Amino acid sequence: MSAAYQLALQQLTDSALPTGAFAHSLGFETYIERGVVADEGSFGVWLSAFVGQQLTYSDGLGIRFLYEGVDLGELDAHLSAQLLPRQLREASTKMGGRLIEIGTEVFPSAELEAYRTLVTTGRAAGHQPLAFAVVARSLGVPFEEALAGYLFAAATSLTQNAVRAIPLGQNSGQRLLRKAHDDVAAAVEHVRHLSWDDFGAVSPGLEISQMRHEWQRARMFMS
Repeated sequence: MSAAYQLALQQLTDSALPTGAFAHSLGFETYIERGVVADEGSFGVWLSAFVGQQLTYSDGLGIRFLYEGVDLGELDAHLSAQLLPRQLREASTKMGGRLIEIGTEVFPSAELEAYRTLVTTGRAAGHQPLAFAVVARSLGVPFEEALAGYLFAAATSLTQNAVRAIPLGQNSGQRLLRKAHDDVAAAVEHVRHLSWDDFGAVSPGLEISQMRHEWQRARMFMS
């Protein structure tokens, strides 16, 4: 059973999974345009902050609450409310929609079908971290392994996008991902100790940069 869910988790977090993550910077392109992110070191600082903020207090905490049995519809509504930048909400639901579609074909379960029904009937938006958590939990993936996998997959897709956008070399990307191991491990531990009141407590500076991206004169990414 362990080998079975490990293989499923690898497929679910593989960068080749066609969710459209390659089209989103989730705000770092704004920092590139402003000259704040310009090389390996400065992107590493941004990525560490993103993992420790957005992916910890929003996505990560949402995954934990779902594993703990909080109502899926309630979690979906809270994620929609706390994702203030429009592009970020759309990115989450676009990638979540694709993940629900893929999961329905490849990893079908009653839980995923119930979420899909909520989305198709307009009672839920279909956010990426919740779609991922529904699939992972139905596959028997333990919470901490699922969370670490989700966080590192997000860091991987963002790093791959930064390699193209800044641009960086491939070896530079691998060094950044190795450094991200510590950030992901710290985020997993931090998520374990957060409460409902912490849900959505993301840095205003990060949110402002994500809002500014919509009006950026030239851009490579959708968000």
